[in-house]
Amino acid sequence: MNLNHRENVPGGIGQSESRLAHIAFIMDGNGRWAQKRGMPREYGHVQGAKTMFDIATLVFKRQIPCMTIYAFSTENWSRPQKEIEALTSLLHEYIKKARRIMEEDNVRFRFIGDYSRFGDKVAAMIEDLVRDSAGNRWMLNTALNYGGRDEIVRAANKALAEGKTMLTEEDISRHLDTAPCPPLDLIVRTAGEMRLSNFLLWQAAYAEFYATPALWPDFDEAELEKAIAAFSQRKRRFGGLVNK
Repeated sequence: MNLNHRENVPGGIGQSESRLAHIAFIMDGNGRWAQKRGMPREYGHVQGAKTMFDIATLVFKRQIPCMTIYAFSTENWSRPQKEIEALTSLLHEYIKKARRIMEEDNVRFRFIGDYSRFGDKVAAMIEDLVRDSAGNRWMLNTALNYGGRDEIVRAANKALAEGKTMLTEEDISRHLDTAPCPPLDLIVRTAGEMRLSNFLLWQAAYAEFYATPALWPDFDEAELEKAIAAFSQRKRRFGGLVNK
């Protein structure tokens, strides 16, 4: 699949989506999706990973240059050990598939958060993928062992290490994990939840939020169109007033 040409963009969304440069997903509901089908929670994560790659393809086909996904939070370590082991195993498969997509679809992969906790082998695979895809066009950020508060603290410490004594918003922003990306425009959360759950807290300041009752493995092209259409109807104020 070639994602580099405008003619690949499906119709029906509307030109207003061109304002959308960075979309993020809180991929909730994998476990519930599996349990509804009498399957173990781990099976839901497998299906969720497949959905993620499908949605990434749709996002980039719509010429949205940056996508960020919340794959594993710092709080997720409190889950049952069996589920954590399944997620770690799935991460290996995710990276292998990411390498194929990197080559076929011109995707640049980045990982945010402290992924070193997943072990040296995973860290080496991630670093190889990041290096080899660095020159590609579309950007996909995967948040692993990530927490928004932790990201802000790390950004502040990096700025202080430069000798700063008084920090500005710009000092923080340029040291965030997402610094190479456009400003965040839209956060989509599945499974009907209405909170950020420590995800992209700084970046979310002026982002729009969209919630859907759909569980993540059920999130498809029609659901993506609904989210983008809702975004296109928003009057974004960025703290000011909208001109009438």
